[in-house]
Amino acid sequence: MKVLIFGATGMVGQGVLRECLLARDVEVVATVGRSATGKQDAKLREIVCADLSDLHEIEGELKSFDACFFSLGVSSSGMRAADYERITYGLTLAAAETLSRLNPGMTFIYVSGAGTDSSERGRVMWARIKGKTENALLRLPLNAFMFRPGIIEPLDGIQSKTPAYRIMYKIGGPLLPLLRWAMPSLVLSTRDIGQAMLAVARRGYEKRILETKDIRAVALG
Repeated sequence: MKVLIFGATGMVGQGVLRECLLARDVEVVATVGRSATGKQDAKLREIVCADLSDLHEIEGELKSFDACFFSLGVSSSGMRAADYERITYGLTLAAAETLSRLNPGMTFIYVSGAGTDSSERGRVMWARIKGKTENALLRLPLNAFMFRPGIIEPLDGIQSKTPAYRIMYKIGGPLLPLLRWAMPSLVLSTRDIGQAMLAVARRGYEKRILETKDIRAVALG
């Protein structure tokens, strides 16, 4: 299996990259981002693109892939709706539309979030825009799946790129394993998400939108 990862330097992306590099049936892992991950591995290829809204110059490097794991995104905190939509919806659809043309029918897994608003009409800005993004992806000629994790426990030395989140994890991190045990429907680890993505890429899933409990079930096999 050949896999593309967008957002491999983020917290979820780091976890997905780790699981892909460990997976025996993944022969090529290509990361796409504004900067390289800095990791070294025989099956890793790093594709650096300064403008992710226009992938024309790297199209030749995006062909013949079986799956794309898309975890690129930003926090909505302090952002105007237009700016958040430009990144969340705009960059995601730019990538997905390009990949649907180059690799029609490929598996495309988008990391959305618990509480996403599929109606696109709710009061919460980020949830509306995530819902709009999900709906657009599901209309493309891709084998698309939406992952909606809630609380995420970073493992294996992985850290969030967002300073506020790093502080939050530093304070509340020791409680996350207990919370994940007590409330498994709310908390996933970065390993869970990466393993579930690979499992869906291999075998598909009965639902196109996976909530936390679905992601956990897929990860556990």
